[in-house]
Amino acid sequence: MSRRTEIDVRPITEAEFPDWNRALNTGFLRPPAVAEEQLEARRNEFVPGRSLGAFDGDRCVATFRSFDQELTAVGGGLVRADAVSNVTVTATHRRRGLLTRMMAQDLAAAKERGDVVATLIAAEYRIYGRYGFGPATSMTEWAVDVPRAGLDPRWAAPEDGGRIDLVDGADVRRLGPELHERLRRAQPGAVSRTELWWRYRTGVIDWNGGSPWTEPCYALYRSADGEVEGMASYRTDDRWGDAKQPLNTATVDWLLAVTPAAERALWHYLCSIDWVQTVKSGWRSPDDLLPHLLPDPRAARITTQADWLWVRILDVARALEARTYEGQGSVVLEVVDRGGLTGGRWRLEAGPDGASCAPTTVSAHFVLDVGDLAALWLGDESAVRLAALGRVREERAGAARVVDALLRTSRRPWCPDMF
Repeated sequence: MSRRTEIDVRPITEAEFPDWNRALNTGFLRPPAVAEEQLEARRNEFVPGRSLGAFDGDRCVATFRSFDQELTAVGGGLVRADAVSNVTVTATHRRRGLLTRMMAQDLAAAKERGDVVATLIAAEYRIYGRYGFGPATSMTEWAVDVPRAGLDPRWAAPEDGGRIDLVDGADVRRLGPELHERLRRAQPGAVSRTELWWRYRTGVIDWNGGSPWTEPCYALYRSADGEVEGMASYRTDDRWGDAKQPLNTATVDWLLAVTPAAERALWHYLCSIDWVQTVKSGWRSPDDLLPHLLPDPRAARITTQADWLWVRILDVARALEARTYEGQGSVVLEVVDRGGLTGGRWRLEAGPDGASCAPTTVSAHFVLDVGDLAALWLGDESAVRLAALGRVREERAGAARVVDALLRTSRRPWCPDMF
């Protein structure tokens, strides 16, 4: 086995793209061979300098990719993000510092570009905290027992005068981006979607490695005045019991709604489809309205609840100034950053009219790791809770409550996307 110093970590070239993808498939426990159709689809995402590989001789043994993204802060401000994805290390080369080297290169470049944060969806919980990431949003999946939900089985049109229409992929590509833009500008934790995202998910580009594209169903909600306010992509199976009873499931790929009326109408529609006995919600916010849009909320059973979007703060001042604050207050934060990118002592002065955050030499009120700051920044975590866990330290009595009063939000942040 080669020594660590013999392994070259660097941006890949286009000629190395097939080998890089073979290592990517291997790392994610997929068949290593990469179909030409899959390579062509993945080449759409290739940006020179943003895909890193670790090479043992001519063989790629670790992969890493990042791309430009915007993340919505509390209050709707958009911050530049370095989105991290496709992270693998081949089993023969684990525990040799390859991810550490790739991550250091990428985060240093992101800092140099002026990105405010880095983001990722963590496959494993214990990896990314050591690079300064913290879990900033969570997700919940529900399975709705439709017969128990208490809805009228003779469902008709939405009661608010709106309507549900089934549309095709062309309609989704035409109407979806503007709808998503409205949602993400109002939803802390949401991230931008490219045109490529919509083309992938409506079958224009084959990302299944040559497998036949199966079009899902798309439901569109328009309000009484004709405004598009909601959209869902879903798939149904074909399963019947021994007594010729339907046991079908509708599985939601994604559901966007910019008004409570649209959300209610789309969930009620999904629970009204003939033969469907179970509706699987897909990735939703932990405080999603879904269970309480049903006459019997117990019909919605939680099947998954876990951390989701992880954030790494690259610029403390710009991150804290990018969001809004409902309360008024001041606190001095000492941010510990073992990566050396943005540590130091910062005074945050915040209120409904705006915020300022600047370096200071005065004594700290509250000491925390940069990963815990990320968990607090989007408003989902509690400083009081982190203090009870021993992960943060109060240098002034009551500082954790001051931080909570400033940073916590009335609704939880949510990232609808996997990347």
